Amino acid sequence: MPSKYRPQFLGWLSDLDKKPYRISEHVRQLIYANDNYCAFIRLEDNVQSSGKFDIMPLTILLSIIFVVMVIVMFDFGLSKETIVCIVIFMIDCAALYFMIPEFYKYVFSRMGNPIIFNRKTGKVYINESYFFNFKVLHNPKVFLQPKKRRIQEYDWNDMHGVVNHNLLRSMAPATLLMVCQSGTNQVIDHVMLDPQSAASGRILIWNWVNSFMVFYKSIDIDSGKYKTDEEAKFKTDMIDGEGWPEWMVEAFNATSLEELAVIKQKYNIKP
Repeated sequence: MPSKYRPQFLGWLSDLDKKPYRISEHVRQLIYANDNYCAFIRLEDNVQSSGKFDIMPLTILLSIIFVVMVIVMFDFGLSKETIVCIVIFMIDCAALYFMIPEFYKYVFSRMGNPIIFNRKTGKVYINESYFFNFKVLHNPKVFLQPKKRRIQEYDWNDMHGVVNHNLLRSMAPATLLMVCQSGTNQVIDHVMLDPQSAASGRILIWNWVNSFMVFYKSIDIDSGKYKTDEEAKFKTDMIDGEGWPEWMVEAFNATSLEELAVIKQKYNIKP
């Protein structure tokens, strides 16, 4: 049965239900939570610092390109030396095209790209590397902008969970938040919630976020890396100096949509 969200990604595995869940396990990606908001990292330090790029799919793709190019050039009667030079050049270009974004993703995804969920306003905030996404095709000009970032506010009601095989990055499934037009299943954007986890870890993160957003009592908001009373330390370590807009950091703790509107007006942010 296909996903109900359109357009559907290649490698779709399942849609995830929004409902409260009983949580009994610690979620290692949870770094901070209080009564207003919670924060998850999406790229752990051991993954980021290892510099491990997922090269198996890339190797397969380049091998196919190699075979096709050789066959085509032999048909044109080119010399072996010319064919070798052309093929090497083409493979180098393809490798750079795929590997540069992957390199940028790991190098510039500082602090694990935290994602913030405010349950009192129903807003979700991200500040992430532009290359921290599911895209394969990039305009070559963005390669000259390694620090390019995407900073967005989303409505939780318009975000829906999907499990997908991240085919061009890894063989492990990824959990995506599909951003839909309000009241529809038409996808207009997507956000990576968990790039790569075993099934149990993936479902646990999704369950925790859903339970948090509906104030389900079984979750422990004091179970993050930073305890609930360590908000100042969390912001100093994880938020300060990372390019988060001032209004957005203040909006993390907004307790209502009315209070959020006052914050946006204060910073002259258009609705």
